[in-house]
Amino acid sequence: MQAKLLRAVGLAAVLGLVMLATPARAMEDKLVVVTSFPKDLTNVFKEAFEKKYPGVKVEMLKKKTTAGVKYIQETASNNTSDIFWASAPDAFEVLKGDGLLAKYDVKQQGIPAKIGAFPLNDPDGYYKGFAASGYGIMWNTRYLKAKKLPVPQEWEELARPVYFGHVGMSAPSRSGTTHLTVETVLQGLGWEKGWALWKAIGGNLKTVTERSFGVPSGVNSGDFGIGIVIDFFGFSSKATGYPVDFRYPSTTALVPANIAIVKNAPHPKNAAAFIEFLLSPEGQELLLDPKIQRLPVRPELYESKAKHLPNPFKGEIAAKVAFDVKKSKARYNVVNSLFDVMITYRLNDLKAATKAIHDAAAALKAKPNAEGEKLLAEARALVAAVPIDEARSLDPAFAGVFKKKRKKATDKITGRQAEIEQQWDEMVRANYAKAKELAEKAAAMAR
Repeated sequence: MQAKLLRAVGLAAVLGLVMLATPARAMEDKLVVVTSFPKDLTNVFKEAFEKKYPGVKVEMLKKKTTAGVKYIQETASNNTSDIFWASAPDAFEVLKGDGLLAKYDVKQQGIPAKIGAFPLNDPDGYYKGFAASGYGIMWNTRYLKAKKLPVPQEWEELARPVYFGHVGMSAPSRSGTTHLTVETVLQGLGWEKGWALWKAIGGNLKTVTERSFGVPSGVNSGDFGIGIVIDFFGFSSKATGYPVDFRYPSTTALVPANIAIVKNAPHPKNAAAFIEFLLSPEGQELLLDPKIQRLPVRPELYESKAKHLPNPFKGEIAAKVAFDVKKSKARYNVVNSLFDVMITYRLNDLKAATKAIHDAAAALKAKPNAEGEKLLAEARALVAAVPIDEARSLDPAFAGVFKKKRKKATDKITGRQAEIEQQWDEMVRANYAKAKELAEKAAAMAR
């Protein structure tokens, strides 16, 4: 009897030691994360979290940022998601404005309040920054050498004739990070100049990819030589051995990539544990995996394991644009629709007009002609024209019309949004056709 008692006491002691050695974990058995991030990132964190908290099964629902926002909006009445995890702060602002995020106070210490001039976390406590993000230009070094192309330094350079057919990007309606890139240029250069530049670059595109991941993939493979990407696409490709490099243009912003708990999350304890893990030294070090290469929000890592990355806390990224997330949120869908109407779904027309302009400019440089120069200026102005001004884009009544996203040009939309987009399309199509005609006339005058 005494032996049995001793064995029982010993077993209890062993169990107690096991419990002390195992991290205290939330009591739910599941965690559902809606995320736009690729598997190379999410699998690393999924495996590490499940190892740290045995018994918790993490489900990653992969959706583009805009689709993820839409999913959470549409399932709000019977929510099954715990976390929204993506790069774009304006997407979090949309969900916050809809009352679909839950406040959470992070317990982790040692994380600054700002990254550059931008608040790292939502001041109201609804979403948290876990990594820094900048936007820029990625290129394939072998491709540029083979094609004898110079390395582009600034966005404006991508509009040069030498890069015609060598550039790839995604559409802001298909990628939250591309939306941030487009919006950054619009804020940095101004509405008219910003759109003129995006259309000039658009005319040089080889393709508009279906997903943001298609851009680094195209550069890595040499399908095109230059891509417009978020920084970690360039850093991770380079770290995993691809012959690529990346740089930040002058007109860029430095903003946090974010995470938030969805309102009425079915597994709130696990959601909180995941955020704490992500922001812990252990979780932040996972961002340095060669397949991820994101900028951590813990400054101490840049003194040790992240020395190879630019330190955003010491001004090593010259982010000249103080990104206005409220402005971006106010016209989020308007900017996406404008880009698709003017560039994505009229890409061939835009490329034809752009090629004619490039040819005319070359001809007139070789043989100047005053009348030809005048026609060329008219052609460029037609391509650059935007259907609405900035004030219109920020009018809540007007912006509120744009609710539906087209995944492809043939997708049907109805109501006022359809009417407005049709008007824009008619203007753009006519402008591109006329610009091509004028440019061809200008070129003929130089012969």
